[in-house]
Amino acid sequence: MAAADRPQIYLITPPVVDLVTFPATLAKVLDANEVACLRLALAGTDEYELGRVADALRAIAHERDVAVVIDRYVALVARHGLDGVHLLDSSRSVRAARKELGPDAIIGAWCGTSRDAGMSAGEAGADYVAFGPVGVTALAGGAQAEPELFAWWSDMIEVPVVAEGALDEALMRTLAPVTDFFAIGDEIWRSDDPAKALGVLIKAMG
Repeated sequence: MAAADRPQIYLITPPVVDLVTFPATLAKVLDANEVACLRLALAGTDEYELGRVADALRAIAHERDVAVVIDRYVALVARHGLDGVHLLDSSRSVRAARKELGPDAIIGAWCGTSRDAGMSAGEAGADYVAFGPVGVTALAGGAQAEPELFAWWSDMIEVPVVAEGALDEALMRTLAPVTDFFAIGDEIWRSDDPAKALGVLIKAMG
């Protein structure tokens, strides 16, 4: 597969970020690999602490022309100069988020394994929908977003689609022709060399 035809990489942060060490790790990953978007998938509810992390990582990403979205916290987008929000309740909050953030913000929606939820999110104005997990995991009760869902979506729907969850080289190779983005997170952060690990996954696309 030619590089121009490959899905883009959508990078997901760990839920807990050490601001002493992680910024350098993130910079190394972004310098070594082409990444389209960074998602701040942060645990916790302390908006001050979330804002500190958002500011630090946004600076690194924006220096490299990488867009930044944050899970759930619509109110933090404008406050911290982020590019948008990733919603975890499929289509339910899309219209409200669009009204608050305006037409230029990126609004994405996690839709699990549900084609109907994806279509509803797209109709509500989501810029992308994310399906998953695509690999085997105890999360989501063992349910998986099958390749057939991505194939149908890519044939029928114009809204970009993200494949997420328990990805490996074989899944990257299988899904590359039928997805627009691969969301990569724990797959690389658990590695001793996340930059290299991401490069291996990208190469697997062919």
